[in-house]
Amino acid sequence: MAEDLETRRILVVEDESLVAMLLETILEDLGCNVVGPEGTVAAGADTARSAEIDAALLDVNVAGELVFPVAEALKGRGIPFVFSTGYGEGGLPEQWRGHPTIQKPFTEVAVRDALLEALSR
Repeated sequence: MAEDLETRRILVVEDESLVAMLLETILEDLGCNVVGPEGTVAAGADTARSAEIDAALLDVNVAGELVFPVAEALKGRGIPFVFSTGYGEGGLPEQWRGHPTIQKPFTEVAVRDALLEALSR
């Protein structure tokens, strides 16, 4: 099933360098190509609007800003995404609930399963 992720281009928007490095390692182990990581909402939104990507992993709180402008840009292009948060899906505003969400700290299995769910929608 992880073969469904091989060669996929995954945008990572995450401001914590250790978490970003962990996500890069997980995604590379799954055979993905990492785009970014982007450490600000502005950079993430620019990349989301212009880069060739298949899906994205979005930290909900990026350097004190909420990531929803990036989510809007992705949604507008029809690109699936997964939220990453310490609060779980319950911490999301109502309009964003229902999107695949992983709770920090996460595992490789959680990242894989959430990305596969997002891509299958």
